[in-house]
Amino acid sequence: MHSPVRVVAVIPARAGSKGIPGKNLTPVAGRSLVARAVHAAVAAELVDAVYVSTDGAAIAAAAVQAGAETIERPAALSGDEASSEAALLHALDTLAERGVRPEVLLFMQATSPFVDPADLDAAVSRVLSGGADVVFAATASHAFLWRVAPDGTAAAVNHDATVRPRRQDRAAEYRETGAFYALRADGFRAAGHRFYGRIELAEVDPRGAIDIDDPADLVAAEAVAPLLDVSLQADPLLDDAVAIDVDAVVTDFDGVHTDDRATVSTDGTESVVVNRRDGMGVRLLREAGVPLLILSTETNPVVAARAAKLRVDVLHGIDDKAAALRAWSETTGIPLDRVAYLGNDVNDLGALGAVGWPIAVADAHPAVLAAARHVLARRGGDGAVRELADLVLTQRNGAS
Repeated sequence: MHSPVRVVAVIPARAGSKGIPGKNLTPVAGRSLVARAVHAAVAAELVDAVYVSTDGAAIAAAAVQAGAETIERPAALSGDEASSEAALLHALDTLAERGVRPEVLLFMQATSPFVDPADLDAAVSRVLSGGADVVFAATASHAFLWRVAPDGTAAAVNHDATVRPRRQDRAAEYRETGAFYALRADGFRAAGHRFYGRIELAEVDPRGAIDIDDPADLVAAEAVAPLLDVSLQADPLLDDAVAIDVDAVVTDFDGVHTDDRATVSTDGTESVVVNRRDGMGVRLLREAGVPLLILSTETNPVVAARAAKLRVDVLHGIDDKAAALRAWSETTGIPLDRVAYLGNDVNDLGALGAVGWPIAVADAHPAVLAAARHVLARRGGDGAVRELADLVLTQRNGAS
């Protein structure tokens, strides 16, 4: 390394999750949880390097795409019983082997989607200055807590049930959010636990103090994301996520132009439902002179029929999409790095990896979400093609 690495952010992100399968790759407002954590760490001025510790190839790919480096976590530290501390100690050992020995370890959890980089810098600064050994994210609470005994009776936990003071007369308590912990690295190694020495808390915005543990938490996160996320236009980390500068657009069909469902009649004929907004998006691209191609493994004639209706080229019944895409690129003379490909499932991975702009619909397979350079806000069949068209045309109109 050319300069000392004083502060390292480590984001443990296991592939396994029982509550929400593929949780760390689950998108909130178009960005996966692991990407959100990486983006926050990268944006912090005091963080010198960002690492994601994982046992999952798809998570590792998403981490690298977001701007992090990776640490391969062994199977022994990847089960449900493995502690975060064990993963962090393994990460420090791995980094030491690479010649990286940080002064401060910033432990971040991908399950907290709304982390302010300024909060990270403030916490790290307090540890670097020697004022604290540990600084962790917390939010104030004035809640009256109760515990239920085995016999069903309730008992007060943090208050006297016979006394009901006003909120302003009751000292605040603080709930650990789990979002981040700034730790003096040598002290953490000696203690083997995230809490040791002088412990202080960093009070964070309670609106974003959401820890994604179950589907209800995801619903809450999606609801507050428009309020808490920096606008895409103003966020330098996401500028390229909306400035999709390409010369051609290629899309899958099922799960992109449709919601991936089909109806089957008694004679075996299949039919699908498409979205008129997508049709308008295709029309706008075509009128702007942007070449389009529908590339599908599906052999059903409905694919060709829809392409004819949209007046775009189509290749369907294709088993090797990447090879077909390369051949199309050579025929048209459009370089693949100037192509956006929109997909939704694992059979799109080859094509996604071949182009400069791999794009995923919001409800894509986790591996596709990980491979995408940008994840759309809309699901397949729900205006995703129109959304991509708007992004491409916005860039073209802005550049003209």
